[in-house]
Amino acid sequence: MTTPGPRTAVDPIDAFHLYDTTLRDGSQQEGLTLSVADKLAVARHLDELGVTYIEGGWPGAVPRDTEFFARARTELDLRCARLAAFGATRKAGVPVQEDPQVAALVDSEAPTVTLVAKSDLRHVTGALRTDGEENLAMVRDTVAHLVRLGREVFVDAEHFFDGFAHDPDYTTSVVVEAFAAGARVVVLCDTNGGMLPHQVTEVVEELRARLEAAGHAGARLGAHTHNDSGCAVANALMAVRSGITHVQGCVNGYGERTGNADLLTMLGDLQLKMGLDLVPGETLAEATRIAHAIGEIVNMPVGARAPYVGASAFAHKAGLHASAIRVDPDLYQHMDPRAIGNDMRMIISDMAGRASIELKGRELGFDLTGQKNLLGRLAGTVKQREAEGYSYEAADASFELLLLEEMGRVPRYFEVESWRATSQQLRDGTLETEATVKLRGAGTDGADGGRSVAIAEGNGPVNALDLALRQALRDRFPLIDELELQDFKVRILDAHHGTDATTRVLVRTAGADLEFTTVGVGPNLIEASWEAISDAYTYGLYKAGITPPAPGLG
Repeated sequence: MTTPGPRTAVDPIDAFHLYDTTLRDGSQQEGLTLSVADKLAVARHLDELGVTYIEGGWPGAVPRDTEFFARARTELDLRCARLAAFGATRKAGVPVQEDPQVAALVDSEAPTVTLVAKSDLRHVTGALRTDGEENLAMVRDTVAHLVRLGREVFVDAEHFFDGFAHDPDYTTSVVVEAFAAGARVVVLCDTNGGMLPHQVTEVVEELRARLEAAGHAGARLGAHTHNDSGCAVANALMAVRSGITHVQGCVNGYGERTGNADLLTMLGDLQLKMGLDLVPGETLAEATRIAHAIGEIVNMPVGARAPYVGASAFAHKAGLHASAIRVDPDLYQHMDPRAIGNDMRMIISDMAGRASIELKGRELGFDLTGQKNLLGRLAGTVKQREAEGYSYEAADASFELLLLEEMGRVPRYFEVESWRATSQQLRDGTLETEATVKLRGAGTDGADGGRSVAIAEGNGPVNALDLALRQALRDRFPLIDELELQDFKVRILDAHHGTDATTRVLVRTAGADLEFTTVGVGPNLIEASWEAISDAYTYGLYKAGITPPAPGLG
């Protein structure tokens, strides 16, 4: 095996390190699989976010990661971030120049290499099946070899905190060996995720004292925390308070088991709460968009309750909150959500009072200031309808239609004459479902648009009704073809009534540059579905600016 010659050493980055490991550690989450194209797309978003380092994967060990680094040379133009390759120290008993995995790290041409090294003696003897001295030599040889070849080397001290609790002398010796060989950062890993914040502080402070005694007082330490005890972000913040200037995490908290420290939460906390100047303000204001964009790429949407960037992070439901927010939004918010690209949102529910509805109306573009009678009627209607089973928390479109109805401005694109859906099992055992929809106002003849009758077969009664309604509306309103029902959720509200229970249906619709949710409630699934679907097409036409067909219908 040939050894490449040395190259010019990579300059250190003196600023605080925001190190992302979504493409490697994050992809270990159950159900999360990234193609090379996915990894390249995520890397571009991470660079846009302004992270300092992007850990691209483990070349040589994972073929997809090897391909990623090969393609990154020509397909990634990183403006802010530096690419890092992840790998392990040489194998026990194998000269570093002959270790193929170490060679693959060099071949990746990544300027930075992050090596995982065992720092818990129990793992050295039990997992590596070698002794403590050989493990120290493995760290020393691999770091020194990569430094000679001009690479910037970080060392992830795996199981550091557990190892320190078991044998602090040996664990410290691994850290000292890494620095002595030329590592720029040694990252203290809470690999099992069981540490608590006060323990992190105590261990980091004790390690600092030990490093000072060993002649490495100014050595740069990092933190890599997992969330098994629910403290990943808190542990990283306490490490920073103890002098650590390099933190690792994953966007949206992705990662195996309960996940890694959420890089976006850490960014928000460090910059907005602790005053660190990590990224420009205009870049931070893109964080919510980037979080959701990455969530779409990896097919793991951002949790609604995610700090800072979740859809519910600045959502307010109780009427008492709304009354105060109307006076000053900061009274019930820990920060201005616009600083991180999010926005305040009012949730309409049976807890809503006039202030909540006034603020929600303003959010939807309606100025309801001073309209006490209207606000009172709306508040009463919302409470009554939610008692019947409606839920407007996740159905803004239905609430806007309710608001328009109370204002006498609800658009009427059609009148329903009748609808029905039938299912029958044929002699061969197949199930045939057919729906008939009769409308007025959706045809192309007559002063009021005439009468339209449509019959459609579908995969079940709800699908058949949807297809028949679309068919009945299509000639008069071609935009219907752009609207697509994307999600359909059913909830039985009073299950103790069995098959006679009230049913709530939520339908999410997208298309024509719109995305919205409508709700329907009825004594059976079909009736509730019809209300949600017909309201969806009414709302879609209204938001697209389509004019209702005739007086009496508009």
